[in-house]
Amino acid sequence: MHRDRFYTLTASCPDRTGIIARVTGFIAEHHGWILESSFHADDEADRYFMRIEVKADSLPFMLAEFRTCFAPLANELALDWQITDSAVKKRVVIMVSKQEHCLYDLLARWQSRELNIEIPCVISNHADFRGFVEWHGIPFHHVPVTPDNKPQAYAEVQRLFEESHGDTLVLARYMQILSPELCVAHPGKILNIHHSFLPSFVGAKPYHQAYTRGVTLIGATCHYVTAELDQGPIIEQDVIRIDHADSPDDMVRYGKDIEKTVLARGLRYHLEDRVLVHGNKTVVFR
Repeated sequence: MHRDRFYTLTASCPDRTGIIARVTGFIAEHHGWILESSFHADDEADRYFMRIEVKADSLPFMLAEFRTCFAPLANELALDWQITDSAVKKRVVIMVSKQEHCLYDLLARWQSRELNIEIPCVISNHADFRGFVEWHGIPFHHVPVTPDNKPQAYAEVQRLFEESHGDTLVLARYMQILSPELCVAHPGKILNIHHSFLPSFVGAKPYHQAYTRGVTLIGATCHYVTAELDQGPIIEQDVIRIDHADSPDDMVRYGKDIEKTVLARGLRYHLEDRVLVHGNKTVVFR
């Protein structure tokens, strides 16, 4: 269903009384029409989280003026906040190696407009998917990564991401470890799909690790990338049941289906500003 243009306000702050009243009161004072709202109080962290969608044409000003007018209240409440415009498509740069299933799935969702995004480019450490990506009219950049050139390679990845004005960098089964410098430069903007139900079986060949341990459930995890391998805040996860008759190859095959859906869901939550990060945890307003 088509939705009118709306602004999405997300924020967190130290918990106190009157937060909802003050924020929604500000919107009401300016005749703002709230389309959707979600709130969560984290008692352990003593922190409050919120997400509010406001019909854009119900307000008497555009986004820049909203920010100016809202800033004094945000400062008073010590809000860590942002507001985005549904009319502005997010720009998603995809990184991939030699596993194609997540790349194919994301491009299919983009082409069908299920994901209403721009894809300014695809970056890979292999050239295998150049023809496929360019057939979609998307620029393809081959950035080889070797033990000797990693600083230069990831400096080039960072240059390409920033030059393309990327909002989000998605590792769609990109099988290299990003440099700490790249992770630190873009916190909360890099998403990975890990082929395991984290925190179990981090690192390489998690399905083979799971087979060795004799588990009955395997899964996939979409998480933010940090400098510490596979330890970033988790956005979305799912599992599938297996049994003693399944080989590691069977588990890889089953896992590919989970990886695609978990990555797509996690990316959608991120793009719709439904994910708020606090420390190494997330609040996800599904």
